[in-house]
Order: sequence, then C-alpha cells, then structure tokens
Amino acid sequence: QVQLVESGGGLVQAGGSLRVSCAASGRTFSNYAMAWFRQVPGKEREFVATISASGSRTNYADSVKGRFTISSDNAKNTVYLQMNSLKPEDTAVYYCAARISLGYVYTARSDYAYWGQGTQVTVSS
Repeated sequence: QVQLVESGGGLVQAGGSLRVSCAASGRTFSNYAMAWFRQVPGKEREFVATISASGSRTNYADSVKGRFTISSDNAKNTVYLQMNSLKPEDTAVYYCAARISLGYVYTARSDYAYWGQGTQVTVSS
C-alpha cells in the first residue's frame, strides 16, 4: 500500500507561480511512476503530468506544456509540480497518483492505483 499526501496548494494571481508537493510513504518510492491530475467540479479528472520511476521520462498535457514541470526526489520520496505562468483555467483540485512501474509513463486515470486526497489551487484573474 502507498500513501500519498499533497501540499502546497493555495491562491495565486494569474501569471504567478506555485509549487505543489506529494509525499509518498509505504513502499519503495523508486519503483513507482508518479503523476498529477486535476479536477474541477462537474468535470472529469484530467491528466496533467507524469514522471517515470527513474525520473528520466516525463509527459505533459498539451494545456500545461512549457508552463509546468514535474520532478521527483527519491531520497525524500516526494514528487513536485512546479507551475509557472498560471492561468485562471488552471484552477482545480490537484491530485497526486502512483502506480508500480520501472520504466514507463502513464497518462490515463485508470492506470493509477494510488491517489492522494488533493490540494486546491486557485488562480485569480
């Protein structure tokens, strides 16, 4: 079992930056691919970014490419999402997700077995 706890959400003005973190515990973090998804009320949870277990591969949704960066620190069992040039449409609850994997990245919600409780990110215009 893997436990995921997100932190770092908050309120930021459009054009600003924010970093959210996801601390993992319970299993060997370096064996897990990690991802960030986001969800607004009334809509499906959507993929944002993913990183492979080794950190060598990443993938991003088109809507965040060039603005968001996912990274991981295996020594701290933590994955980060650095969000720059934020837009009001980035407002959502951001969820961290994990699945066991040694080399691949995954972008579908159904690919992930473990989820955090979410952290709210609000971007004001």
